[in-house]
Amino acid sequence: MDNNILKAKASLEKNGFKVEAFNNVKEVKDFLLEEISKSKSIAFGGSMTLFDMDLYEEFKEKGNETYWHWMAENKGEELKKAMDTDIYISSTNAVTLDGKLVSMDGVGNRVASLIYGHEKVYIIAGRNKISKDYEDGKRRIENIAAPKNAQRLDTKTPCKTTGKCSDCNTVERICRVEIILHRNPTGANINVLLVDEDLGY
Repeated sequence: MDNNILKAKASLEKNGFKVEAFNNVKEVKDFLLEEISKSKSIAFGGSMTLFDMDLYEEFKEKGNETYWHWMAENKGEELKKAMDTDIYISSTNAVTLDGKLVSMDGVGNRVASLIYGHEKVYIIAGRNKISKDYEDGKRRIENIAAPKNAQRLDTKTPCKTTGKCSDCNTVERICRVEIILHRNPTGANINVLLVDEDLGY
């Protein structure tokens, strides 16, 4: 197990989060499919980590009521339904060694659901998202996550071409809402699932 995963796990637990560490994607998928009963409704946040894991398809096949705007024709309607589910599964852009979760969003639906409104939240993060501290995590967003997402979405933003943030003010800017989870919010049930593989951006 990557030593940084173990350090991040200990810090996150100290900050009130529930944390599990897994060796690979199969382990975390098996855990979630066992942990979440068929009776629970599930929403998925926009995430290449989840997309690559095929979690949405597996829970749909299991029989859960599932919502993911990435897979819906009417994205606006799907986003509204996603706000009221029992379970929310997503990722984050950076996990710091001192136990913080840093997430950047364009619309705000994902970061809002990470912190309020669901019975239980699962945040899946690969070892590539572990950062030294907040500043390192912010650099990760600016120079890795945002440019790659801009290229994927084919946005008309400078980072799509340059590969780094220029704090642009373009119409299609995707970095608009940032949250930092310093501690598990009061009354929240946030579960961080760290995986010893590179996942997503």
